[in-house]
Amino acid sequence: RTKGRSIGAGDWESTAGGESAHIAVDPLNPDIVYGGSYGGFLTRVDHKLKTTRAINIYPDNPMGHGAEGMKYRFQWNFPIFFSPHDPKVLYAASNHLHKTTNEGQSWELISPDLTTNDPDKLKSSGGPITQDNTGVEYYCTIFAAAESPVAEGLLWVGSDDGLIHISRNGGENWTDVTPGHMPKWLMINSIEPHPRKAGTCYVAGTLYKTGDFRPYLYKTSDYGQTWKKIVDGIPGEHFTRVLRADPAVDGLLYAGTESGMYISYNDGEQWYPMQLNLPIVPITDLTIKDNNLIAATQGRGLWIIDDLTVIHQAIKLENKSDDILYQPMDSWRYRGTQNKKNKHAGLNHPGGVLVNYYLKEWKEKDTLTFTILTDGGDTIRTYSTHAQNKYDKLEDIKEGANMWNWNMKYPDAKKFDGMILWWGSMRGPTAIPGNYNIAMSHNGHTNTQPFAIIADPTLPNTQTDYQKQFDFIQSINNKITEAHEVIIEIREVKSALDKYKDIVTDHKAIIQEIESIDSTISDIEKQLYQIKNKSNQDPLNFPIRLTNKLAHLNSLTQIGDFPPTDGAIEVKDVLVSQIDEQLDLYNYIKTERIPALNHAIRNAQIDYIILKK
Repeated sequence: RTKGRSIGAGDWESTAGGESAHIAVDPLNPDIVYGGSYGGFLTRVDHKLKTTRAINIYPDNPMGHGAEGMKYRFQWNFPIFFSPHDPKVLYAASNHLHKTTNEGQSWELISPDLTTNDPDKLKSSGGPITQDNTGVEYYCTIFAAAESPVAEGLLWVGSDDGLIHISRNGGENWTDVTPGHMPKWLMINSIEPHPRKAGTCYVAGTLYKTGDFRPYLYKTSDYGQTWKKIVDGIPGEHFTRVLRADPAVDGLLYAGTESGMYISYNDGEQWYPMQLNLPIVPITDLTIKDNNLIAATQGRGLWIIDDLTVIHQAIKLENKSDDILYQPMDSWRYRGTQNKKNKHAGLNHPGGVLVNYYLKEWKEKDTLTFTILTDGGDTIRTYSTHAQNKYDKLEDIKEGANMWNWNMKYPDAKKFDGMILWWGSMRGPTAIPGNYNIAMSHNGHTNTQPFAIIADPTLPNTQTDYQKQFDFIQSINNKITEAHEVIIEIREVKSALDKYKDIVTDHKAIIQEIESIDSTISDIEKQLYQIKNKSNQDPLNFPIRLTNKLAHLNSLTQIGDFPPTDGAIEVKDVLVSQIDEQLDLYNYIKTERIPALNHAIRNAQIDYIILKK
């Protein structure tokens, strides 16, 4: 995500390694990244200090040499990963598995050769005219490796030449657990230990280089003693590259193939297409972070399903025939809006709370309403298909699955027709971090779900900072609304006074009072708002008045997520005092002089309808 409108070059920076291999981010310091490339190249980059250090396991340059002469053979995208149990342990793989506990200063060999080590495959690459030995071409290497997230020291390793090994004691002893029914030379493309079950692991393999495009997915539940092939539902030529297990729901699996995405709800017994709006492209890798599913494609694209909790909740639903309001996932209070002009490249996550819901049926005449409430049940804002205000109107609703985004904004200050606002804002404040509720009403039925807004983790703001900003903007908007409601009422009163002038021509005292009231409230309106402004250029000639000045403070305070400055508070207090002076004067006219005028008119028994003689 970015705080701009779209993710661009300015949001990226080069990191460790080269063009090809894995990277591993230090669990204790995200500014430190380890990355590899071909030839066993491995670097440690500190993004904060802007330093890079080469920490190759065995820095013997293989350029020009065949694989047969290498002490260690490295793929050009060899595995690099941290232990989920000890953040000081970093693993890397050649045809052996290695680990370091001192950031690459020294490396420990923790396995024998875990490949076939077939001499026929360990030869110089290239033809009779030009050799092609850059270190990229080496075979019989470890291609996938992982440590179990639930059992420390339980290591799973797969090679590009068709072997799977396991160690249950951190590499002291290794066992070949390759399935006997698995094809020879199957490249183990990914290994996925179960997130909660130590003995369970999933493997994805490919054999397309031999002309075999069939999918190969395997599962073991007994530390590799037995394996089951799990590919039902995946077409015969959609060869498989990766399988990942959802950490939140047992049996929920995602598979990436050469021809798109698949999902299984029953631990691989049956697979279903999960393409949605994703193009038919090779899915080379998948990962899950904070209930978001992230897919890497062969076209170097990154695609994200923002909210897996919808799938999690749908699986558990007992009655799937009614309208459904899913509980929104926790939402970051994070600036940045979606760039709608470009639907794919650089797409930014929309800022706000994503609300997923399902309508059993939908007719255009139906009314759908969303009500946002505080944790205590107070209404913040209501949105409806029949709202008159375009900002509160729900649109593009269809039968079935829908998504709506609440922008976390409270209602705006009140506007009036023809108003010109110069360098100001009347937008409502952004909801502060905390707990909220959303209610969905459709055809007489209401569903309610809780949700949370979480503070931007990149900011140093305290809850008090957010509250001060919120209270300041809300108080500004409340005062603007109060003043604008008076302006609207003043215009109604002036219209009524104008209509009555022609009726009371023979009553000079009443006419004088009407004209006096009209003049006074007209002056109040002019103090509150510059009535001469008819376009955005007019304020250059006609100075803005009190409510526009107050709206300018709103605009300034909504730049960033910070409490108001002392200067902003001082100016607000001055402006509010000046506005209140005008409002008090109008309130006197409204409660004293207008009732007195009405009383005088009634006593004069003036006819309202005058017939010409």
